[in-house]
Amino acid sequence: MVAFTGAGVSVESGIPPFRGAGGLWNTTHPIFLEIEYFQKRPLQSWKKIKDIFYDKLSDASPNIAHEVLAKMEKRSFLEFIITQNIDHLHQKAGSKKVCELHGTYRQLVCTKCSSEYDMSFADLNFLPPTCFVCKGVLKPDMVFFNEPVSDFAKRHSFNEAKKADLLLVIGTNAEVLPAAEIPEIAKNSDAKIIEINIKPSPFTNTITDIFIEASAADAMKEIGEMLYL
Repeated sequence: MVAFTGAGVSVESGIPPFRGAGGLWNTTHPIFLEIEYFQKRPLQSWKKIKDIFYDKLSDASPNIAHEVLAKMEKRSFLEFIITQNIDHLHQKAGSKKVCELHGTYRQLVCTKCSSEYDMSFADLNFLPPTCFVCKGVLKPDMVFFNEPVSDFAKRHSFNEAKKADLLLVIGTNAEVLPAAEIPEIAKNSDAKIIEINIKPSPFTNTITDIFIEASAADAMKEIGEMLYL
């Protein structure tokens, strides 16, 4: 079994999704996460990034959905997690085998020399943060708009999807590429698809075998109880 998770898995942790009801883009223009805007106006971009991500995510805690997935891995029910989330909550819950397809807020990378840093090394009271090696501007190591997913993350997630006997899709409509390809890749490799979403997605009536119309927290809590986790 492989789990493929999106924003819906972290809603119960107080992290709003980007799209849909209560979504971040309903109240905030996403231009600050466009790579071209960041390159031209790193200070303005960083002010928004700090407010929306770093001031909130560092205090966020895993919810029951993250915790059940971590227990499933520990009991060898679950082999791997592919997540579109940048919040690091799967790892906080104890999951070890996680591919962060869109990167993570916890790591920063220099836009000039490509040096990498844990976020704890940067003082975000002084923006934009700069590289200790070359003084270049540091960027969160997450995928911005108009920026490609890393080849390693794409290859790794696709390979795990191909090996899956069962893909557990949780809290995502996977509206962007290459994430949208992952359920199709698993299905084309004869995997069964179990989907947990609060409403039908583009997968529901096409490739999903079992659709559970519920929040990630509610569904995973019940699954955890059925598995005696």
